[in-house]
Amino acid sequence: MEHQDRFWDANTEELKKGYTFNGEQYSCLVCGKSFQKGFIYKWTDDLLMEAERAIEQHITDEHGTMLDYLLSMNKKYTGLTDVQRTILSCFKDGQSDKEIAQHLDLGSTSTIRTHRFKLKEKEKQAKVFLAIMELLKQTNTDQKDDLVQIHKGATQVDERYAITTKEREKVLNTYFNKGVDGPLTQFPSKEKRKIIVLQQIIRRFEPERKYNEMEVNEVLKPIIDDFVTVRRYLIEYGFLDRSKDCSEYWVKK
Repeated sequence: MEHQDRFWDANTEELKKGYTFNGEQYSCLVCGKSFQKGFIYKWTDDLLMEAERAIEQHITDEHGTMLDYLLSMNKKYTGLTDVQRTILSCFKDGQSDKEIAQHLDLGSTSTIRTHRFKLKEKEKQAKVFLAIMELLKQTNTDQKDDLVQIHKGATQVDERYAITTKEREKVLNTYFNKGVDGPLTQFPSKEKRKIIVLQQIIRRFEPERKYNEMEVNEVLKPIIDDFVTVRRYLIEYGFLDRSKDCSEYWVKK
């Protein structure tokens, strides 16, 4: 889940590009795939790329544009309503206010202009809020934000996810008393503890791999006898996703 932490720690410019650079490697913010600086990557039989060009091509090939990806994110992260998201997609495609009004069956262009105004106001508010948070960090240098990052697949973000690193460590020590790579003593019933344990369990899955049900079970069996229940919770809480016929499972992004 390290790449998900990296996503939330990224600044605006990095989110727009879709990757971060730590001085040694370029890492995709969507899936975590990395390219080492100084290496040359074979892309096709007749095409070689240096690392930064390779990460840019990877994002295009695997995830489309970052604008499309960010717009596709759940509204609990973007703060956009479904209508606002659709209108922004129409703006991206270069549609006129009239075309958008017809497309959304909103009746008149004045409605679209109102949405434009509201989105501009939202942009201003976002800039001010970001400035406030940055200034708070500078002012309170002795107060570290130790909240654990929420995974992007979270199905419902509420107070259950207000988890500090100290809380997380205590819960993991309690339920994984032989170490986080060992088995669970039991599966917790309290919601916050359940989320902490699931956050740790999902780390045992490879982010880019597709698993069948048997392979998922093989990962979970050393952790707990009731692996079927844990598998269900991983899906229910948005850590794992699966195909409609349940033939494939993967870490949700």
